[in-house]
Amino acid sequence: MASGTTAPPPPASLPRVVAASLIGTTIEWYDYFLYGSAAALVFGRVFFPESDPLTGTLLSFLTYAIGFVARPVGAVVFGHYGDRLGRKKLLVISLLMMGLSTALIGCVPGYHTIGVAAPLLLTTLRLIQGFALGGEWGGAVLLVSEHGEARRRGFWASWPQGGAPAGNLIAVGVLSLMTTVLSDDAFDSWGWRVPFLLSAVLVMIGLWIRLSVDESPLFKEALAAAERRKAEQWAERPPLVAVVRDHWRDILVAMGARMAENISYYVITAFVLTYCVEHLKIDKQTSLNAVLIGSAVQFCLIPLFGALSDRVGRKPVYLVGAVGVGLWSWAFFALLDTRSFPALVVAVTVGLIFHSAMYAPQAAFFSELFATRMRYTGASIGAQLSSVAAGAPAPLIATALLGSYGNSTPISVYVGLAALITVVAVLAARETRGRDLAAIEPGDGAAARTTADRRTAAST
Repeated sequence: MASGTTAPPPPASLPRVVAASLIGTTIEWYDYFLYGSAAALVFGRVFFPESDPLTGTLLSFLTYAIGFVARPVGAVVFGHYGDRLGRKKLLVISLLMMGLSTALIGCVPGYHTIGVAAPLLLTTLRLIQGFALGGEWGGAVLLVSEHGEARRRGFWASWPQGGAPAGNLIAVGVLSLMTTVLSDDAFDSWGWRVPFLLSAVLVMIGLWIRLSVDESPLFKEALAAAERRKAEQWAERPPLVAVVRDHWRDILVAMGARMAENISYYVITAFVLTYCVEHLKIDKQTSLNAVLIGSAVQFCLIPLFGALSDRVGRKPVYLVGAVGVGLWSWAFFALLDTRSFPALVVAVTVGLIFHSAMYAPQAAFFSELFATRMRYTGASIGAQLSSVAAGAPAPLIATALLGSYGNSTPISVYVGLAALITVVAVLAARETRGRDLAAIEPGDGAAARTTADRRTAAST
């Protein structure tokens, strides 16, 4: 394991790395969220036309959820090779996979054209999307975290997190534009395909920028140390085996911390479209505009919450978001039920503000839990395993609860329970703010201490 504090990169290097990570994650999240929005608005009619509207939406969200199942697999594969070969190489592969699968979704014929093959093709491409995204998040945030200094890591590492609201902003914005300029029949026929095909252009731009950055100096140092150990015939465990053995508590912390963050986000940004359009009979344009405004506000707030976590710690900021989103879930649906556009905007925006308090420090927080040679694997697995239990079924469960009970109360309870799990997980973790990433050894994190911590303890 590399030791000592890694020298900060040249001043011009970090902003370039941040820009490359932000643009890359924005494009990948655009692709991913575009599917969620389209599932809520149109996929039920295009790919499941023989079902009633609510059942068609439920089936669409089922294909949406399947993508989450592939995310842990992508986390393991990309994490393994990212920890062995480097972050940059794997990020280029994930971007290409995501862009190609998204563009192909825009080419899949509807059910009336090729029958059951249509939803099968859609599901296959969604699985590829999930596999790619499972490897994207960990690599992007680590590339920034490992380039920057500990004092401002929360701020800089939060920028790739801004790719989620930025991607959602672009996805919803393009769909909103298409629903404005096209009739419902034209949108259902071909208009929804345009945003998916646009992904091919965006990926080329993102690929050009991502290829311009260098590998993280911290990883290079750790790789050199591993090569020296190999030359001395020291056996090195595969990253997956090592992280499960040495950081299993940290994986559980990361999974628990993601529950409220993941569930609340997909309820606020994806299920809200179903709730407003199908249940409240609010037109698509109004619903999309509310999410559009909320996503714009969230994009601006994420770096601020990241900077705040550098000052007061990761845990206090995260806990405010978890408690806030659990309580806000009750007001959220009450505001939606007014059918007032300003109330819709307030409901979505405040919900995303609380979500930002969790999402912004998450990149630095998870990076600071794991040792360098297993960091990509550990952070990715911790984040993506929880997505199977949290983000994947969230719109599906919310839609099923709405169909069974006819009101939002069970959904608010669902979000509140997720918030409780997250509060417990974050309270169980150690504060990680200011850690030297090069000094974290296997077994550090929620259950142990860094090299510097142990030296301090030994001297007192």
